[in-house]
Amino acid sequence: MLSTLLAITLLHWIVLVTPGANVLVVVNMAASGQRKAACFAAVGVTTVAGIWSALAVMGVGAIFLAMPTLRVVVQCAGGLYLFYVAVRLWRSQQIDATGAADRVSPVAAFRMGFLTNILNPKSALFFGSVFATALPPNPSAELLAASVALVLINALVWHLFLAFAFAATPIQIAYARQRQRLNKIASVLVGFFGVRLLVTAFQNRN
Repeated sequence: MLSTLLAITLLHWIVLVTPGANVLVVVNMAASGQRKAACFAAVGVTTVAGIWSALAVMGVGAIFLAMPTLRVVVQCAGGLYLFYVAVRLWRSQQIDATGAADRVSPVAAFRMGFLTNILNPKSALFFGSVFATALPPNPSAELLAASVALVLINALVWHLFLAFAFAATPIQIAYARQRQRLNKIASVLVGFFGVRLLVTAFQNRN
């Protein structure tokens, strides 16, 4: 059981530390001085990680493989949502006289983190492949529960770390000086992830 959990941990952390839309959403909120919002976005991302991993255990990844149309629909929705987030980031240059950035409520931050992750069926396919690789042929219920719990802990620790690390005062000062440029960079990157999802959906359609 320990070797299985170690394998899942290694594979999951390799993906976690790779910059993606989830990381950008949390980091951008934290660096803009919204640590609380970033923490709620981190919880939103983590909630979906738990959902996808639990569904993967139940074989939903196989459903996406067996029903490519469903996967294409979800990919299109995810791509369009990320493009919407990118547009919001690009337009977030409206700053008041004190230089404060637009505030995001905890509920809106949670929703953004949740939707950014849930609208990416690759997560389900990833967890499905990880569990298929690491789990034994007939895993016990305890092992399955421990695997899902491990994914939740990994995701929460990593994204909360990002929320607190990028909310540090030196980083906020640096961000404030380059807010417009960094927001545009984040916008382009998030938009890239959205376009990539749409391109993938188009390729899967054929």
